[in-house]
Amino acid sequence: MLFGLLTRPASNHGLLGARLLALLLASWAGCGGAVAIDTCEKKVYLTFNTGHMEGAPLVADVLRRHRVRVTFFASNVFTQTGDGSLGNHWAPWWKARAAEGHEFASQTYDHVYWRGDLPGNTLRFRVRPTAGAFAGREFTWEAGKYCAQIEHAAQRLSDFTGKKSLPLFRAPGGATSPGLLESTRACGYAHVGWAPAGVLGDELPSEKFSNDTLLEQALRDIRSGDILSATLGVSTRNDPWAPAVLEPLIVGLRARGFCFDTLRTHPSFKDWIAKHGK
Repeated sequence: MLFGLLTRPASNHGLLGARLLALLLASWAGCGGAVAIDTCEKKVYLTFNTGHMEGAPLVADVLRRHRVRVTFFASNVFTQTGDGSLGNHWAPWWKARAAEGHEFASQTYDHVYWRGDLPGNTLRFRVRPTAGAFAGREFTWEAGKYCAQIEHAAQRLSDFTGKKSLPLFRAPGGATSPGLLESTRACGYAHVGWAPAGVLGDELPSEKFSNDTLLEQALRDIRSGDILSATLGVSTRNDPWAPAVLEPLIVGLRARGFCFDTLRTHPSFKDWIAKHGK
């Protein structure tokens, strides 16, 4: 049926025929056809960092219903249910997200904050994990130990999802230094931050930043190419951000001509991923 429509001579209703053809192609691609045409010129890249995971099922439901694919950055932080966000309790949740086409990357296994470089060109850093057995303590690590933290979370995600994690990472809090980024790139991981307008505010106190304010600000300021960042549950916000902001944000951005994709296609990272993905 589709082949006949594609090969039939054009009628006098050229514009209508072109629209019909576009709809058919889109439908065919969505049903597993071999042809998929990406015509979106205003992409944004929604990312989530792991949190206490209370809202994770709800976030997943919103993303699934709206067919939005995102990139998850994960570390094994403490959760309200289960044994940590990269513990076995959450393994089925991660596997289900992989089946939906999402991408995954590391945020260091123990959610390790960079605190400062040591004097001299030694590539040694002061760090502080906020999860795991040594949460809250400060250490001095060499570059290799920090890279091992990135790899540990990436491998854990791959074990759960059956899908290779992206060769990307996000430093907790976005805290880095040129020396740290040099070290992580040397071990195969590029750092991903976020756009100024991409801070979606789910970690801000509700008393000062209402959901309505955060939604209005995001819809006003987000631009094409922006990387957006939210968290799968935080204790600093009393008024839940999702779904109060997440769902209308998706709908509102699409109404403004935006579409969503994972970091695998981001212009700043797609070549790095092609070269360093294993």
